[in-house]
Amino acid sequence: MEAEIRIERYADQGRCVGHIDGRVVFVRFALPGELVRVKLDEPCDRDERFWTGEVVDVIEASKDRVEPVWPLAGPLAMGGGCGGADLVHVGLEGQLTWKAVTVSEQMSRLGHVEVAVPIERAEGDEELGGLHWRTRIEMIADENGMPSMRRRGTHVRVPLNTMPLATKTLLDVAQAEHVWDGGYEPGAQIRLSVPEPRMENAVVGSNYAVLVDGELAAGSRTLTEIARIDGHDFAYEVDANGFWQVHRQAPVALANHVIDLVKRELDGATAACLWDLYSGSGLFTLPLATRIAERTRVLSVEGAKTAVKHAQRNLRRMNLSDVDARCGDVTATLNRVPAHLEHPDVVVLDPPRAGARAKVCRQIAAAGPRAIVYVACDPTSLARDTATLIEQGYRLADIRAYDIYPMTHHVETVALFRR
Repeated sequence: MEAEIRIERYADQGRCVGHIDGRVVFVRFALPGELVRVKLDEPCDRDERFWTGEVVDVIEASKDRVEPVWPLAGPLAMGGGCGGADLVHVGLEGQLTWKAVTVSEQMSRLGHVEVAVPIERAEGDEELGGLHWRTRIEMIADENGMPSMRRRGTHVRVPLNTMPLATKTLLDVAQAEHVWDGGYEPGAQIRLSVPEPRMENAVVGSNYAVLVDGELAAGSRTLTEIARIDGHDFAYEVDANGFWQVHRQAPVALANHVIDLVKRELDGATAACLWDLYSGSGLFTLPLATRIAERTRVLSVEGAKTAVKHAQRNLRRMNLSDVDARCGDVTATLNRVPAHLEHPDVVVLDPPRAGARAKVCRQIAAAGPRAIVYVACDPTSLARDTATLIEQGYRLADIRAYDIYPMTHHVETVALFRR
């Protein structure tokens, strides 16, 4: 079924909202103000609360609309449908507007805070047209053994010979390792992890990984990420198949902002107790332990065993003995905090997409930190947790968004709460 719809506003998950005979329709590849023809997803003849659909023709276009620079990620009707870039039809300035509005609306609707959220683009993204930012990519081998992505709504796999969102460094590795030549077992999961060489005259060497079904096919299983934070170069040992901020500049931008916020909250204190929750391989832990105060005690908590193992190695390499790096569920771990760490001055947390949730927020508040720095990859989860923290006696003191996922609806937000 197809219909003409006037698009009204931004919605979630890279969609916009329109109506058909009073029924809400969430539309992919649309923009507010546009008049578009939409093909509704099946089934669309039942009495559902809302329908979903996708643009098949643009009758009146928004000023923010552009031709997709990666057509495979665009609408099905225009030869796309492979996903990975659901805002590929939106110009870079329009993408910033979309994300800033989305964060502000979620903070208002769920966090009960009215705030205009400034948003920053990562260094180099404008010059690269929003492409070449991913240091990790994942694909699956099609029936002919070629790297591919599945076309939405079908079982068709579209073979790939490049990935426009991947960094140029990653694409060089893919070419050198003949990734695009195929030869994989049909259905095999293919992952490339290639740290961005950020140091002057740095070379990739063997600091990359090609993984097939989780097994190393080329490069190194353990990778080194370098990030300059607060004027100091930090080296992180990370697992090639584990989590790391995927944008080539994200570790630098986020860590510098977090450290700056913590420093300002402590206002020159010579001693500090800090928590770093959902700490991964220690992106924030290392600078928190070394760049904040003369004497700093840190509790870090992470649930992924491999990430904690690497974090502990990173700490040992820097001879940091005042960091208690624990592996475990955050809620359970916070029930058993050692006495010398149970009252942090500042808490930093970077939870997964689902957020910290109410119980962890209440545990943090019960510990009485003067400030909380919350790094969020999902504005909805951040907004829900904001409401909980406000109930617990904190107020939102600062918020900033980072567009470290160009061409997609995802956005990273850093919020500061004060008691």
